[in-house]
Amino acid sequence: MLRMYSLMLALTLSLSGCASWFEDDAPTPHVALVKVEVVRAKLLEQKFKLWFRVDNRDDADLTVRGLIYKVSLGGFVLTEGESNEWLTIPPRSHGFFRVKVRTNLWPKIRDVVQMLKNPTKPVPYRLEGELKTGLFIGNDVQVAHNGEIIPGDFIPERHR
Repeated sequence: MLRMYSLMLALTLSLSGCASWFEDDAPTPHVALVKVEVVRAKLLEQKFKLWFRVDNRDDADLTVRGLIYKVSLGGFVLTEGESNEWLTIPPRSHGFFRVKVRTNLWPKIRDVVQMLKNPTKPVPYRLEGELKTGLFIGNDVQVAHNGEIIPGDFIPERHR
């Protein structure tokens, strides 16, 4: 009986160290929306390419398995979805996700027109989601970032 208790105690003590195997003190990556490219704009359907920048702030490679995102402009949701693109980002570097999205901004046309009235005025955005990282053992990083984009930077100039 004493042997059994000793064995159980030894197993318990040895397994408690396993939890520390999966702890990671690495700095979390940073994700931001850096570009919104208009592909096509019709009355009831708009197509965009969104460019997300992922900054690896660690001293080791970062394997990214995808991004779940929700982007809000001003006070309305522009788009939400998931990208399953894989990329490896070198230490202290960055990489980009390019995501094609479709949306219908018609119900929010007044808000959009108001935002574009002054194309040099920054438009606040909110990015929420989850960055799926890790090669064998997944480590999902929650993303919550507020930023600004300037619409005029993405509207091509007309040549006369």
